[in-house]
Amino acid sequence: MASNIPLAERLRPKNLDEYIGQTHLVGENGILRKILESGNLPSIIFWGPPGVGKTTLAKLVAAYLNRQMYTLSAVHSGVKDVRSAIEQAKKQQFFSKPNPILFIDEIHRFSKSQQDSLLSAVEQGIVTLIGATTENPSFEVISPLLSRCQVYILNSLDEESLKLLTNRALATDYELKTKKINIEETDALFRFSGGDARKLLNILELIVNSDTESENIKINNKLITEKLQENIATYDKSGEIHYDVISAFIKSVRGSDPNAAVYWLARMIEAGEDVKFIARRLIILASEDIGLANPNALLLANNCFQAVNIIGFPESRIILSQTTIYLANSPKSNSAYMAIKDAQNLVKETGDLPVPLHLRNAPTKLMKNIGYGADYKYTHSFDDNFIEQDYLPEKIKNKSIYKAGNNQQETKSKEFLIKKWKKKYDF
Repeated sequence: MASNIPLAERLRPKNLDEYIGQTHLVGENGILRKILESGNLPSIIFWGPPGVGKTTLAKLVAAYLNRQMYTLSAVHSGVKDVRSAIEQAKKQQFFSKPNPILFIDEIHRFSKSQQDSLLSAVEQGIVTLIGATTENPSFEVISPLLSRCQVYILNSLDEESLKLLTNRALATDYELKTKKINIEETDALFRFSGGDARKLLNILELIVNSDTESENIKINNKLITEKLQENIATYDKSGEIHYDVISAFIKSVRGSDPNAAVYWLARMIEAGEDVKFIARRLIILASEDIGLANPNALLLANNCFQAVNIIGFPESRIILSQTTIYLANSPKSNSAYMAIKDAQNLVKETGDLPVPLHLRNAPTKLMKNIGYGADYKYTHSFDDNFIEQDYLPEKIKNKSIYKAGNNQQETKSKEFLIKKWKKKYDF
């Protein structure tokens, strides 16, 4: 009977000697190992890609020093949770007992206010902070907190480490040892894992569990590629599935399907996607796909970006949901997108055409004498604040670039423009 515990969890190392990779930190002469041996642990931020052992290393550090460790996830925790953990830590302060470790996974997803709530406890030594992040802490962690932490970079596992991890899994895992597994090739296994230990073990477990009939399981590049193509259910922030999911999200909003849009939003949130990345995409969507059909969409999307920066997880998911649904429900127009695209193509085709003299700035007497600004008609001096004159270069003076979208808002604008410009432009 298969275990409900994933292989990656079953193989989680119990001490530093079992830890694979990051020898620059925990090897015989590693800087972190030397710090642990001294017993003086500073606050730390582990920075590195997913699956390289940041959480595991934090747990091993606490175990090595025999420290109490409180764990929070920035995805699910708010300021209240941070304060609760700090209050618990304060209760541990007596005699010479070392302060506990507060481990915060994905600390980059904490808002400024959430990070501010940590600062005093770290300064006073109530807790020793260990944060884990996949993003550059220089941009994602507030300066006062960052200045009180040592930043250690964890690297993707190299081929030697991946081989060691694979061999250890086959040799020590109680479930894998019951099967006859022959790894004929490792190229695809290591390539798909991308230096991510957790992903490597997940792939290995998927391959082994998918073959329930054969006594001998032969793992090769062809088998791994076929099985992974059948099981594209993962989400990798830097891989192909990441782009597939964000593409599905964008197309669902563009297609005015709020149900699908919120589903793909949830997929990204549950996978740990950066809220600012999602919010940026919503701003682009608001302008590219909704645009002038509902100008308020851009205002809401921009406010959404500002809000998620202030609020952080988990509450910011509600703001993202509200904005996503609003954009999906909005009328659609890509006229602004097409206009700038066509205008750029026109510039590339025609080059730097001269600015008409009447539109040029004339800050000096000489410029005025040679005709700069001459014959320019000031719009507000005429009835209805409009007078027909040429604003494009002579060579393309009647060129139509903006085409109004087929929606209520732009239809009204189109009527206004036709009334002003008559047949000069084709709107």
